[in-house]
Amino acid sequence: MDTLTRTPADQARRLVGHRYRLTDHYEVGREKIREFARALQDPHPAYHNELGAAELGFDALIAPPTFATLPWMRVQEEVFSTHLYDYDLGQVLQADQMLEFARPLTAGDELTADVYFQSFRQVRDLDLLTTKNVLTDRHGVPVQAGTTTLVARAGGGRSDLADLVDGIIMNGLATADRRARHARDAGALLPVSGDAITVTPRVRRPRTACTAADLAPGEQLPTRTVQLTRGDLANFAGVSGDANPIHFSDEVARAAGLPSVVAHGMLTMGLGAAYLTGWAGDPAALTRYGVRFAGTLPVSNGTPSSIEFGGTVKSVDPVQRTATIALTATGNGRKLFSRATAVIALR
Repeated sequence: MDTLTRTPADQARRLVGHRYRLTDHYEVGREKIREFARALQDPHPAYHNELGAAELGFDALIAPPTFATLPWMRVQEEVFSTHLYDYDLGQVLQADQMLEFARPLTAGDELTADVYFQSFRQVRDLDLLTTKNVLTDRHGVPVQAGTTTLVARAGGGRSDLADLVDGIIMNGLATADRRARHARDAGALLPVSGDAITVTPRVRRPRTACTAADLAPGEQLPTRTVQLTRGDLANFAGVSGDANPIHFSDEVARAAGLPSVVAHGMLTMGLGAAYLTGWAGDPAALTRYGVRFAGTLPVSNGTPSSIEFGGTVKSVDPVQRTATIALTATGNGRKLFSRATAVIALR
């Protein structure tokens, strides 16, 4: 990265069109899968014991659909430590996320993570950076991909919020630490060449509770309500590695213009995936899942917040035996997803 870069926007703009790879592989751990499923309040047996996984045709625990957040958080941390070190981490949020699945991640997977910087634009005082993250297994087969748009407040120079974040965030992630790391080395991301990798769903017989013939467009899924406490947010922050203090510090959250500590976007998205796969009966049947976030969910101290999930069958493909579901999420009476859809393979 050019050391003469003057603004965070310059740093982001210069990344567009480039691809980087995490130098070390990420190994999916059996107990980490259990921790992650617990953080999502998802009791499906395939996440917790080998017998449950075997019933779906797998010889090891499978991971919940949004588990890829963990290696991608590792990549994101490296990006902000070595290439986007002038951004205030307290002002970085996800606008949307699209996930593609060739198969579920399983315990023992050794994954290579690539990140592609696809686009950068500015809308008023917001910087929007879109990346595509791809996970490849030890055999070189792409298994999952995620396209993410990150949104940050524009503007150069230090801010009171940046100083506040630096006093609270994990050691090593403060702005001065990230600048020092950038000046010292290029971090754990190496530039690589090549076009974006395509993720193709693996041919598999789903074990869903219903068939394509059982569903019709317009059909409503049963609703489900989930409660979140500050303890749930703290647990998810630790399990996922998301160190953004807007999820645990009221002071930082209010300085960033939020009413209080808010739930992680990937936590609400993960809970939505658990709702969908719980209805389908087969977590491995999810082939595509995307969310555009409409707002954040404040979680007050001492009072749980509630999210009600619902779904509508948007379309059914009897030839491909798939259903597209439109998902809704309402938190404390406010819409959390402006658009959310999932494609589920059916038996």
